[in-house]
This record gives sequence, structure tokens and C-alpha cells, in this order.
Amino acid sequence: MNDYIDLYCERIIPGLWSEPFNAISNISFFIAAGAIWQLARRQQKIPNGIWILIILAISIGIGSTLFHTFATEWASLLDVLPIMFFQFCFIWLYSRQVMKMKYIYSGSLIVVFYFASDYSKQFTNIFNGSLSYAPAFLFLLGLGIYHFQQQKRERFILLGAAGVFLLALLFRSLDKIVCPYFPIGTHLFWHLVNGVLLYLSARGLILNWSIKAKAD
Repeated sequence: MNDYIDLYCERIIPGLWSEPFNAISNISFFIAAGAIWQLARRQQKIPNGIWILIILAISIGIGSTLFHTFATEWASLLDVLPIMFFQFCFIWLYSRQVMKMKYIYSGSLIVVFYFASDYSKQFTNIFNGSLSYAPAFLFLLGLGIYHFQQQKRERFILLGAAGVFLLALLFRSLDKIVCPYFPIGTHLFWHLVNGVLLYLSARGLILNWSIKAKAD
């Protein structure tokens, strides 16, 4: 669990501060968590599901900071698990609160997403491992199309989030390619852009959750 992991351009030697830009750029997730909280508290009483998303956004920031500081297997787990749980939680909440799916269908979506994500992890050598995020992108794109077609509040927001996600994946994929010309790499921009992604996704959920609540 303490084996050294070197995955990104910025890290050239072991050590706590061998990835300063990759570590510091995780501030984006803490800012996103704060922005989600500010938005939610302006709508009405914050639902428990939104609190969970806020806590998971903070956990993503903490886990990723630890991983880019210690670069070990245990830190890698703390990096990937909050991301996975945020995705599960978002799919569940959006399908239940906005799409108004039954429990069985929302659960089935998560199962399909889990197995698709697990399958895609085998392609670690393609696009610097970014292909493993293809299911997340496709799911978000699908939700974005639904959000637009159903004319939900801020109908373009999830499509915009999908576009932001695509930009983030580009930065993640280019990290090793630009390394000879840009020594710090582009992974830090993956973090910065993903903070925006978390906020936009949560915003699409919160604004339409509040509509459902008021209609009830």
C-alpha cells in the first residue's frame, strides 16, 4: 500500500512536494463545494442528498491532494473512491429527484454505470488512462440531452457540464504528451476544470430539485 506511484508529468522524483501544482490545484474542489453549499442554501432547506454531494466534493479535494502529495497506493484509493461515490450519488439523486425514476430503475442505472466504468479501467494505456472516464462522460451527456429535451430549469447546464468534462479529459490526456515542452504538465488543469464540472452538475440538480419540492 506504500508502493510509490508515478503517473504524471510534474512528478520526476519521490517526495511530498514533487507535484506542487497538481496538489495545490485541488483547491478547485473546495471552492466547488462552497459554491454548491451557497447555491443550495439560497433555494430552501438543504436536502440530505445535497449535503452528501458537498461532503463528497470536499473528500475529492482531500483525497486528490493526498495522492499528489504522497503518491502511494493508499493515497490513490482516497483519490478514486470519493470520485466514484460522487458519480453514484449524482446519478441516483438526479434520476430520483429530477427524472422521478423508481428505485429499481435508478439502482439499475448505477449498476450499469459501475460495470461500464470497471470495464473501461482496463484501457489504462489509451489517452493517458482518460478512457476510463468515458462512461461518466456518456452518462452525463445522456442526462444533459434529457435535461435539454425536457426543458428543465437552465436547460443547457448539463450539456455545458458535459462540454466542460470533455475539456477536462483533454487536459488529462495531454499531460504526458506536452511534458517535454511544459514540465509541470496539464494535470493541474484537469483539477481546475473538474471543480467547475462538479458545480455545474450539482447546480442542474439543485435548481430542478427545488422546483419539484415547491410543486409538492
